[in-house]
Amino acid sequence: MGQQRLAILQLCDSLFPVGSFAHSDGLETAVAEGRVAASADLLEWMGTMLDVALRGVEAPAVRDAFAAALSGDFATLARIDGEVDAMRPSAAGREATRTMGTRLLRTWQQIRPSSITEAVLAARQRCTFPVAFAVVCAASGIERGESIEAYCYTRLAATVSAAMRLMKIGQHESHALLADMLGRVTRCVDDVLNDAAPPQAFMPLMDIATMSHQFVHSRLFRS
Repeated sequence: MGQQRLAILQLCDSLFPVGSFAHSDGLETAVAEGRVAASADLLEWMGTMLDVALRGVEAPAVRDAFAAALSGDFATLARIDGEVDAMRPSAAGREATRTMGTRLLRTWQQIRPSSITEAVLAARQRCTFPVAFAVVCAASGIERGESIEAYCYTRLAATVSAAMRLMKIGQHESHALLADMLGRVTRCVDDVLNDAAPPQAFMPLMDIATMSHQFVHSRLFRS
């Protein structure tokens, strides 16, 4: 179990080169428009991200892709990957998730080679980030529940990192908000594991923010 835990730590570390630092998932638009201006606004943004985006779409995708990767069911893996891609309304968002996912798969195969990751790379030239994350976790012997928890942490931590570059918010306050959100992750993961519903979500304001990002003046992020 020690090696699996170390693999999670390496996977979730900000040093790992997946390129998430270049993307804000629409947060930059929300900050530029004044809709996310204080810590309370950021907490609400992250809450919606956890309860809707992660709970509804990305965590179920990790759950189902994990099982498909272990069983070698590439048809199901392709279907999940296509659904996650289709649920991203902005072209920049779709490109971001595929760029990060593909980079994750290729880098992981270089440093922690596995027949599972190799087979997925052979079957699919590009993968969305949730699907790629599930694949490398399955290939590394990480349990499915821990894989979903790690994915949620990675996405929420990336949001906090983006906020620290966009807003007047300090490290202590940022990490307090992250700790608050992480306290809700276990319940989210339990719900996902006990529910067989496919990825689905309705978050129009966040979607509009991602689609409007191209019009933000002097952007720091690519999406």
